[in-house]
Amino acid sequence: MAFLRINAVGDYPQMHGSPADVNAALSQLEEGAGPIIVMIHGYKYEPGNPHHCPHRHIFSLDPDHLPWKAPSWPRQLGFGLGHADEGHAIAFGWNARGNLLQAQSRAFDAGRALAKVVACLHQVAATRPVHIIGHSLGADIALEALHHLPQNAVDRIISLTGASYQSRALAALDTPAGRTVELFNITSRENDPFDYLFELLTPAPRRGDRAIGQGLTARNALTIQIDCLETLKQLEARGFAIPHPRRRVCHWSTYTRAGTLRFYKKLMRTPEATPLTSLRNQLPTQSASRWSRIFAPIPRQAPLPVWQKS
Repeated sequence: MAFLRINAVGDYPQMHGSPADVNAALSQLEEGAGPIIVMIHGYKYEPGNPHHCPHRHIFSLDPDHLPWKAPSWPRQLGFGLGHADEGHAIAFGWNARGNLLQAQSRAFDAGRALAKVVACLHQVAATRPVHIIGHSLGADIALEALHHLPQNAVDRIISLTGASYQSRALAALDTPAGRTVELFNITSRENDPFDYLFELLTPAPRRGDRAIGQGLTARNALTIQIDCLETLKQLEARGFAIPHPRRRVCHWSTYTRAGTLRFYKKLMRTPEATPLTSLRNQLPTQSASRWSRIFAPIPRQAPLPVWQKS
């Protein structure tokens, strides 16, 4: 397994903690079996920051407990196991500190840096599937990259509670690279307050635009509300056991809940077993309305019978 750590510095990619040339490092991925999976973090991380470095946290095979405990993305996605066909991982970092507008502006630049990485992969490893998984603003970086790539450069994108607007996502899907990608838009009503703040604090591309957490309709995009009980039931029938959500508000539940990253692992490692059209036909097509989870009544337990109380 090759595990590359690359950071966006402006709109240019650089190796994390090394003066090595990025293109030279990527050329090593020509050989080998398995997919190439690019992982992108979201808001508040910053490579090299001792308290917020994603390469020490979610991108590490053995994460440090920085501000909070988190699962290892690469390990949960099938890396570090010693298998010959486990493929190659790329941890893509960028400066997501500062206020939301500052981070969003740098995300656009980081998307162009990511496009340079993927374009190189498209040349040196043209037969290898390339998938991208990104959380929050990391999903917006993946969408920006599509504007600067040729068709078939990316196979699948997994957006985890993505911080992007619907019109921006649809514009990205209407590019040469976007028309040949499959986008899995993983949402949760636990993220509603964060979607609301995103819409409140960042300029929308057009009037009335909504965050993609409210759904996305496109031929090659599928919205999966991962806290929907019917969705969880259908996924369990397909062999993906994900427990019911326990929180009303959480921005990270799309990868911290048990079983979620293993589901995304299957989406990227065996896409033939998880066709987008098949999932679309089985999973609920309508997302629950915004705030439906926050304002849902708290279930009350029935009182115990007298003989059990005694």
